[in-house]
Amino acid sequence: MRRTKVAQIFKKTGNLRAVQLLLGHTKMDSTVRYLGVDLDDALTLLEGIDL
Repeated sequence: MRRTKVAQIFKKTGNLRAVQLLLGHTKMDSTVRYLGVDLDDALTLLEGIDL
């Protein structure tokens, strides 16, 4: 359930940082690996997010 819910949030919002915070990950690459997202795609999305 945990992975499914955050995967749905990521798909709807594209907000990788929000997913990282929800999961309590300190490193973005941990979140990327957890979701099974391609790193280049994740970085492209991340560039569009104001941190």
